[in-house]
Amino acid sequence: MWIRGRRALGTLVLAAGLAGLPADSASAGPDAREARQRGRIAAGLHDGSLTRGEAARLRAEQARIERRERRFRRDDGRLGPRERARLDRSLDRSARHIGRARHNAREQ
Repeated sequence: MWIRGRRALGTLVLAAGLAGLPADSASAGPDAREARQRGRIAAGLHDGSLTRGEAARLRAEQARIERRERRFRRDDGRLGPRERARLDRSLDRSARHIGRARHNAREQ
């Protein structure tokens, strides 16, 4: 199988890296979901479905979620059920934002 260009190679490498992550988001912890979402943002920027501005906004949203998780873990190093639920809702919202931005038919 021949791959033409760096774009195809980058997409192949990204897909291979994401293949090792759990498919079920309920079984994946917040860190795995954050990593998968960062990969989706990078792929969208790479394939042109996200502009740099869209990617920057989505990355800022991911950074806010990561800060919230660190704040939750600060006291006892764990996530309680309510904290996990809040993070899950934030990650769900972020996933919707990524999907909408990648499929809004805009290009760079």
